[in-house]
Amino acid sequence: MTTVGVRRSRRLGRGGIRRLVPLAAVATAGALLLSACGGSDSGSGGTSKSLTFWISTVPGQDAGWKKMVAQYEKETGVKVKLVNVPYDGYDAKLRSAAQANSLPDVASVPKLDPIWANKLIDLGSIANKKSNKINGNFVAKDSSGKVLSIPSDITASGMFINKSLFEKAGVDYPTSPDKTWTWTEFIKAADEVREKTNAKYSLTFDQSPSRLRAMVYEMGGKYVQADDSGKFSVDAATKKAVNTFVGWNDDKTMPKSVWTSGADPSAMFQSGDVVAYWSGVWQVAAYAESITKFEWASVPTPAEPVQASDVNSGGMTVGFNNNGDAAAAAEKFLSWLYEPANYQALCEASGFLPVETGLNPKYPFKSEAAQAAFKLYNESIPLYDPVSGYFNTAQTGWALKGKTLTEDPTKTELGKAINGQQSADKALENIVAGYNQQVGG
Repeated sequence: MTTVGVRRSRRLGRGGIRRLVPLAAVATAGALLLSACGGSDSGSGGTSKSLTFWISTVPGQDAGWKKMVAQYEKETGVKVKLVNVPYDGYDAKLRSAAQANSLPDVASVPKLDPIWANKLIDLGSIANKKSNKINGNFVAKDSSGKVLSIPSDITASGMFINKSLFEKAGVDYPTSPDKTWTWTEFIKAADEVREKTNAKYSLTFDQSPSRLRAMVYEMGGKYVQADDSGKFSVDAATKKAVNTFVGWNDDKTMPKSVWTSGADPSAMFQSGDVVAYWSGVWQVAAYAESITKFEWASVPTPAEPVQASDVNSGGMTVGFNNNGDAAAAAEKFLSWLYEPANYQALCEASGFLPVETGLNPKYPFKSEAAQAAFKLYNESIPLYDPVSGYFNTAQTGWALKGKTLTEDPTKTELGKAINGQQSADKALENIVAGYNQQVGG
């Protein structure tokens, strides 16, 4: 099955970048279930002139959606009712709506669910339209090639540095993804900066399977992947990369406390006493405001030898086939939404990293570092190896088979390795076993 899923980012958590635009005004939730509208194919859904669109985001971060539905109504006369559903319970509300034959016509969902996946309209005409330049690595398809969803936006892992410390130490760093460094070169440079400036650590690194996957991909590994039979394993490059990572946790290059006891790596970086931080694009907006004691910068992700990241969907935009008129209207609305000029306006207003290439969104940051960071991410993503979207692909495949990775064992098992309780290779064995137990076969 060739599918792409989504690492769900809680809209008030660190996983997404919707906190980019601190605009006021909140969409009133309104009724969560739709009343019957007497469509041509069923008793649920909207009409050719009235659609319902469910999203789930914190107040103020729905700015782009509100702007675009208002513009669409003005241009076409079609009413799009925007319903902002609380994140907690959103999946359950979608399931209940499916069972009650009361799904919205359009939605931005955290993941695909087999309970309602068969109700999705095919978005292939949008995803495959050449002028849209939608990155196909992050489009969700089923085994027949039907396009089930298109990301509203994407997120990616990335590197932040304390620019002030690099400059104080007189150590250079790359600024273009076309001429990036390897992890070996990065660690050497960060250690040099730490030693010359008496910083506490060279690097902090999110306690996150996603961040580890990105590093492993860049070192030529595949991390934990399944074969055609559904059996998971790891390759030699992954074993080498994970052993390297565990070795960095020596309380000099990296603090052990992040992966062993949950210390906050972002707080450590923001203290000004850490050379670099491996996290992701969702930090940019916060750092634009919160870091004032030193200069920071986003820098190109290391490539050793692969230029990659772990890229995920910030949200999955779908249309539901409630009835013929509403389904056609939903597809028409989404087709309009993903026209490059309209989609760029959405990205600018909501602070999205676009899934379409060739755009140049102008974000409302006053911080030059934040503007430069988004420019870097937008330049980098088209260069990333397709492996960057593997986990997205896998998650949707599992979901459509009724499976889910309820708990990724990566953090626990590598924490034990960093603590000296087991080897890195044993940790990988246990991680593979956890994957096989939960989503194998």
